[in-house]
Amino acid sequence: MEKTRFMVFVSKILHDILTEGIALGKYLFLYLLILNAIGFFICWWDKHCARKGKWRVPEKTLIFNALCGGALGFYIGMWVFRHKTKHPKFTVGIPLILILWIGVIALLQWKTGCFF
Repeated sequence: MEKTRFMVFVSKILHDILTEGIALGKYLFLYLLILNAIGFFICWWDKHCARKGKWRVPEKTLIFNALCGGALGFYIGMWVFRHKTKHPKFTVGIPLILILWIGVIALLQWKTGCFF
C-alpha cells in the first residue's frame, strides 16, 4: 500500500515538472535546501570526528554531496568550521561546483521563465 502512495506522489511531481515550469522551481528549491543543509551538517560532523580521532567521512562523499547540489552548504561549513580549508581539492573544487550550480539554475530560469 505504501509503494502505491509513493508512486502516486512521484508521478504527481513528474507531471507538475513536465507541465508547469513553476513546479520545477518549487521542487528544485526544496531539493537544494535539503542537500545544502546536509552538506553543512556533513562538514560539521567530519570536523567533529577529526577532533575526536574517530572515523571520518570519506572525501568522495563530501565531493558527491557538493556535485549533487550541496556545494553552498558545504562551502559555508568549510569556513564556519575551518574544515578542509587547506586542501586545493576543496578550496578550488567546491567553489567551481557552486558556480556550476548557479549556471544550471540561471539556465533553468532563462529556459522556463520562472523560478522559485
